[in-house]
Order: sequence, then C-alpha cells, then structure tokens
Amino acid sequence: MLLDLMKQRRSIRKYTDKKIENEKVEALKQAALLSPTSKNKQGWEFIIIENKDTLEKLSKVKNKGGFMVKDAALAIVVTVKSIDNDVWIEDGSIAATHIYLMAEELGLGCCWVQLRNRYNDDEGTIKATDLARDLLSIPDDMEVLCLLSIGYKSEEPMPTNLDDLKNNKIHNEKW
Repeated sequence: MLLDLMKQRRSIRKYTDKKIENEKVEALKQAALLSPTSKNKQGWEFIIIENKDTLEKLSKVKNKGGFMVKDAALAIVVTVKSIDNDVWIEDGSIAATHIYLMAEELGLGCCWVQLRNRYNDDEGTIKATDLARDLLSIPDDMEVLCLLSIGYKSEEPMPTNLDDLKNNKIHNEKW
C-alpha cells in the first residue's frame, strides 16, 4: 500500500558500494516521466549521473548538505523549463517525489539535495545551480531544482510511526 511506502521512506545519506541494476534505473526514469505537470507541459528533463568523478564534483556544488552524493550509486538532477511555466517548481517537485517514492519501492535509499536558492559559499555569491549547470552543460533555458542521491542503503532508519504524526496540523472545513 502506498501509505506503507510513505511511512518507510526516510532520507538516506549513507550508501553501500553496490551498483544499481539497469532495470531499477529504468524504473526510476519511468517514474520521473510519469509525473504529472501543469497543463501537461512536461517541461522537466532529468540527468542521470553514475560517473563517480562527476558525483564527487556534484557533492561539492553547495557548501552544506550535499556530501552524500559522492557515495551514491547515482544521482538524478531535476531540471525544468521555466519559460511559459509559472509552476515549474511544482512540476519539478512532483517529479522528484515520484522518483523518491520509486527508489523506496525498489529497496533503494534516496535523499533530496536542494540546489535552487542554495550556495557554494557562506556569503551567498556562488550559486549551486550555476556550478551544476556548468558541470553538466545544462542549457540556460532550464532551471535546476534539485538532485536526488540514490543508492543501496547502508543504514535502515525506523519507519515513521503514525502515532507521531502532528494531527493538529490538519483542519476540517476551516482553520
């Protein structure tokens, strides 16, 4: 059941050295391409990276929170064409979530690494998206949203307990 998958899904930042099988990579690609978009624009495009040298470089495009990318079996960079698409962030986020849940379904770990509005320096002058764009030859008309580090889990966090959910965040009919 999807709810069970959602309870099991946790951000994974430690991976084994095991390579991801081609069938699983294909399933991740299909999950991305099956994600809905506003007005069916399908403005997203994805970059699959398995090259260890490139993963190492990607792990350093932002100054905090990207370290796990270097040890991942692969990363998927989510880009979206923003021209004539005022909801490109939402479209890309839905696609990333589809990939994230598919990774869990396949027994893989995944971690969202935010790139949009993140920096490589503490002063906020070197954009992580610019570094990723240069490294991966991303065209100027594509916005870089995030990357997902994916690999076999080296850790197995406990699933979320439904009793721990903040049910006070749900309102019925009105606030």
